[in-house]
Amino acid sequence: MSGGGGSPNNTEWRFNQTLRNVQGMLKGRSFPGKVLLTRRSEPLSPPDYSPRFESEHDEDERKEGSQEGEGQASGNSFDSTSSKKSNLLSTGSSNSLPDAQGLVSGARATDSARIAKFTTELSRPAVILDKLRELSWSGVPPYMRPNVWRLLLGYAPPNKDRREGVLTRKRLEYVECVSQYYDIPDSERSDEEITMLRQIAVDCPRTVPDVTFFQNPQIQKSLERILYTWAIRHPASGYVQGINDLVTPFLVVFLSEHLEGNMDTWSVDNLSAQDISNIEADCYWCLSKFLDGMQDHYTFAQPGIQRLVFRLKELVRRIDEPVSKHIEEQGLEFLQFAFRWFNCLMIREVPFHLVTRLWDTYLAEGDYLPDFLVYISASFLLTWSDKLQKLDFQEMVMFLQHLPTRTWAHHELEMVLSRAYMWHTMFKSSPSHLAS
Repeated sequence: MSGGGGSPNNTEWRFNQTLRNVQGMLKGRSFPGKVLLTRRSEPLSPPDYSPRFESEHDEDERKEGSQEGEGQASGNSFDSTSSKKSNLLSTGSSNSLPDAQGLVSGARATDSARIAKFTTELSRPAVILDKLRELSWSGVPPYMRPNVWRLLLGYAPPNKDRREGVLTRKRLEYVECVSQYYDIPDSERSDEEITMLRQIAVDCPRTVPDVTFFQNPQIQKSLERILYTWAIRHPASGYVQGINDLVTPFLVVFLSEHLEGNMDTWSVDNLSAQDISNIEADCYWCLSKFLDGMQDHYTFAQPGIQRLVFRLKELVRRIDEPVSKHIEEQGLEFLQFAFRWFNCLMIREVPFHLVTRLWDTYLAEGDYLPDFLVYISASFLLTWSDKLQKLDFQEMVMFLQHLPTRTWAHHELEMVLSRAYMWHTMFKSSPSHLAS
């Protein structure tokens, strides 16, 4: 964005300009679960405006007991830009103004009031999914994630009385699928199936290579079973490299129901065969539900991803023309870096400990996720707007392949989501901004 009163090359200033441009539209409301970047010398208007964001790193979450439950069912999708987000009011306005670093960090996702809201929604006889999405968009307390994710994806039914029976049936169905498709000799597979299984076996050790836990042979075998069974049952796409990454958030979340402490200290040796089977089944069905809304992302030529890359290019041109122009002048195609972002849904671009928080928002978006991914990617890219304008083609390629996110914590991710939300709010009523 450009305008007077600040250095156009300053990312912080440009973001403040964006914020001021939309404040009239959002006056009287606050962003649900976002960090907003601002200067201390430029307080937000109105004065009591109090953005709030949530972080998983709250020790209270360990002290509160997990209560499951449900309430009256609503649809699986939710309008991500109206009642889910903009109607949410901040739970308080006592947060201080930004500190010297210019970050407003509001209430944490796992504070007692927030946990109470989750507990209330989950304790209903039938969960009201729209309300659960509202809460989950800004982050789910880690110990509640397994139950919340199953519900958001439609794997577990909202009705509490039916839930246990449905999960038992679906887990048994997965076991039967593994027996039918995976636990057979190669002589009973087609040449294409043998090739696919070998590719999966090659990719599993490459999955999240910087996280030691995923190098465990038993975890890799579980990953292989899930991926091969999914691919056989989804012949329109089959296995596509990148889908292996998409299983990892589910594995971590469902393993967390059985293993305590930090993932670095986990050992699957203590898990029973039944536990492992249930975890695999939950991952398989949740992956299936998750990818149902983006099938053409992984079919031949992956047209869905190509469509998102085109829309990202157009959006960046509208938001930050200098960056867009520089990328074009250097001859860098968005497909060269953004394809991986959409193919792996940013899992390879952010530290793995932030992935589950990012996926809280993904799952809360529901059927609207592909659209919102464009805005998340634009916000992510323009984090380095100033830097990119100083790089030539080769430097940009290297930079975008090895982004400096290893030291990121929750507030960096929350700011990416905050900007994405703002821009989505700005442009949602003028879809022609993404037209060719």
